[in-house]
Amino acid sequence: MNSFRPIDRDTGFLMPPSVDEWLPERHLARFVVEVVAGLDLRAMTGSYRGSCEAAYHPRLLLGILVYGYVTGVFSSRKLERASYDSVAFRFVAANDHPNHDTIAVFRRRFLPQIEALFVQVLVPVLAREMGVLKLGTVALDGTKIHAGACPRAGLWPDPWASRHSALSYEHAGKIEAQLKADVADLMPRAEAADQADTPDGMSIPDELARREER
Repeated sequence: MNSFRPIDRDTGFLMPPSVDEWLPERHLARFVVEVVAGLDLRAMTGSYRGSCEAAYHPRLLLGILVYGYVTGVFSSRKLERASYDSVAFRFVAANDHPNHDTIAVFRRRFLPQIEALFVQVLVPVLAREMGVLKLGTVALDGTKIHAGACPRAGLWPDPWASRHSALSYEHAGKIEAQLKADVADLMPRAEAADQADTPDGMSIPDELARREER
C-alpha cells in the first residue's frame, strides 16, 4: 500500500516565515542584492519628496530590475508577476510586490543613473558567473579561478572549480565596454516590452556564455 505525504494548503505557519530562508546560501539573487546594497544611491534617494504614502526604496526597485535583466525578464508587468511567483524575486523584493507602473516609472525617472549603476552591478555579477570574482572584487592578478558551475542553475560558482582561466585588465576592460553597450540596448528593450506583449528577449547569462565561448 502506497504512503503519501498529506496535501495541506490551509495550515498556517507556526512562526512568521523569513524570506532569508527561502534561497540557497550561494544563490545568484543573494549576490545581486549584496552588490546593489553596496551602491551609492544618494542621487536617487535625495530626489524624493515627502508624501502621504511611503515610497519603495530605490535599492529595492533597482534590485528587481537588475535581477530581472540578468535572468531575461524585462517587462514591468512580468517583473511584478515574478514578485509573486518566483522565490528568488520574492527574496530580492523583500517579499513585497511593487506594481508594474511603479517599476516602469522608476526606470524612466532614473534612466541615466540606472544605466550607469547597471554597469557597476553587472561587472561583478557576470564576473561571478564566469568564476573570476573574488568576494567584492574582480580578480585581476592572473589568478586562475575559472568556475565549473552552470550560470543557469542560479548558483554562485565555486571559484576553485577549474585550473585554466585568468582575467586580465585588458579583458576586464572589454567586458565593461561590452556591458555598457548591452545596457544601452536593455533599456529600450524594457520600454518596448512595457508597450507591447512581446517576448522579453536576451538573457544575460546566455549572452555571457556565448561571449565566453567566443
